[in-house]
Amino acid sequence: MLELALHILDIAENSVRAQAKTVTIAVTEETPRDRLVIEITDDGIGMSPEMLEKAMDPFYTSKKVRRVGLGLPMLAEAANRSGGHFDIQSTQGRGTRLTVEFGLSHIDRQPLGDVSGTLVTLIAGNPGVDFVYRHSCDGRIFLFDTREIKTELEGVPIDHIEVLKWIREHITEGLSELGTHA
Repeated sequence: MLELALHILDIAENSVRAQAKTVTIAVTEETPRDRLVIEITDDGIGMSPEMLEKAMDPFYTSKKVRRVGLGLPMLAEAANRSGGHFDIQSTQGRGTRLTVEFGLSHIDRQPLGDVSGTLVTLIAGNPGVDFVYRHSCDGRIFLFDTREIKTELEGVPIDHIEVLKWIREHITEGLSELGTHA
């Protein structure tokens, strides 16, 4: 994967397959500490310790459509290449939390990429799941929460094309105002 937004998409889709009702994606940029942290948390079914161990094996996947599960190992390797680290914790019946840290200015760190496109894709494909996106850049914060949007829509589907266009523009504008470095 060429950008971190695609890793976010892959992980969030795993959360949806794990029956998550809410997926929280937090991106934190800290220029003084030269770090970029991505944390994805869900309230899905979680994984057993055995399954969690297998999740890092590139030749294991729980998906039925392919025989390899490269997403997590590739993300862990991307973090390691940039001087960061990778951690995943999961509890059956409670959900999963994945934390990945990168060197913000490291030459080998992948760009963050199209976060607004990633979120629109997740929302369009999973209108029954709530997505919370929090992006912090040197103390400034942008927050997007589909639960708030759904309340304001008063019955209009969140996956309506005009709503999705507005969501994309809103997220793009919010991140632009934030002045992200990623």
